[in-house]
Amino acid sequence: MLSLFKKKTPIIHLFPKEFVDIHCHLLSNIDDGTKSLNEAISLIKRMHNYGIKNFICTPHIMGGVWENSKESILTKLAELQNELNLQGLKDISIKAAAEYMLDENFDKLLKTKDLLTLKDHFILIELSYFNPPLNLYEQLFNIRIAGYKPILAHPERYSYFHHNFEEYSKLKEAGCLFQLNLLSLSKYYGESIQKTAFKLLKQGFIDFVGTDTHNNRHLNYLEKINNVKAVKMVRPILKNNVLFQ
Repeated sequence: MLSLFKKKTPIIHLFPKEFVDIHCHLLSNIDDGTKSLNEAISLIKRMHNYGIKNFICTPHIMGGVWENSKESILTKLAELQNELNLQGLKDISIKAAAEYMLDENFDKLLKTKDLLTLKDHFILIELSYFNPPLNLYEQLFNIRIAGYKPILAHPERYSYFHHNFEEYSKLKEAGCLFQLNLLSLSKYYGESIQKTAFKLLKQGFIDFVGTDTHNNRHLNYLEKINNVKAVKMVRPILKNNVLFQ
């Protein structure tokens, strides 16, 4: 009965001072994220109110869909940094990396060893939501041989692993770090994804978190996350993101 009276603290009140959001889509008109500089600034101001002052923008790079490049991303980053300066938002740190889809295009990029990293040799990767690549473990091996450390974005969202949970263990054994989407702690993406997020946390598989913010709707849901169980499990992980300062 006592659990019914535990104070619920919204997750947006728990971000450490040096927290870095390592997965967000704030660069405008480059993927499915923000559509204008004004929208990006609005989201950043809103997240600043949560205590988040450090961002690494991670636009998609996906062959045939989002044909972004290092140059196009850094150009958009400069635009956003300039707008932040014009608006006097001096305490915001904005950097850029990318969210790389593991596809044939990525294999070509990996050979150049000219990838946008989160920091040092950490790179953010994602998989198709329909099925994993046939050569997934070969790709992970090649990433590590090239000197990079793969961080898998939102592993809880790949439904084909939900009933084959040992695959998560295999991914960890293959050197993959896991980044949880904070929205997965709610039912935003669905109940199955929420349950898998909780299970991954219980297993100690989650290394980092990200907001994966694209728009205001995402932040509306983020602000509602106050489940005592969810907050308790994820709170220690929030501190890990300080690594990317």
